[in-house]
Amino acid sequence: MDANAKIQDVEKVYRYWLSSSDNDYEVLLNLFQTCHYNWALFLGHIVLEKLFKAYCVKKTGVHAPFSHDLRLLAKKCDMGFPDDMALQLDVITSFNINTRYDSFKEDFQKKCTPEFSNEWFNNIKTLRQWIKERL
Repeated sequence: MDANAKIQDVEKVYRYWLSSSDNDYEVLLNLFQTCHYNWALFLGHIVLEKLFKAYCVKKTGVHAPFSHDLRLLAKKCDMGFPDDMALQLDVITSFNINTRYDSFKEDFQKKCTPEFSNEWFNNIKTLRQWIKERL
């Protein structure tokens, strides 16, 4: 699939990314409530990534970039993210890497104390709401 190819049914692809993000958010809530913090934060990254991709599709009419880098996606979407939020995107992007690769998993799991996880869960919720208000 060519990332620059025009989409035949933009609304359908947009709805796919949006509903997939919302479904993942429900799973994130369950993981967080059951103290599976590292996986909840990983899924928080996925939730935001899918929202960026929904925004990109809706705005451009072409497929979203093939990237997991949230700051890059935000830049490609031209959303005008405030600097403090852009810095948060870098940290949240690291949740994808730290949870996905075995060499980082144990260290990341130790880092995911209730305090750390609650702080980043709240940041993810805020970013999610900020993006959704622009969709």
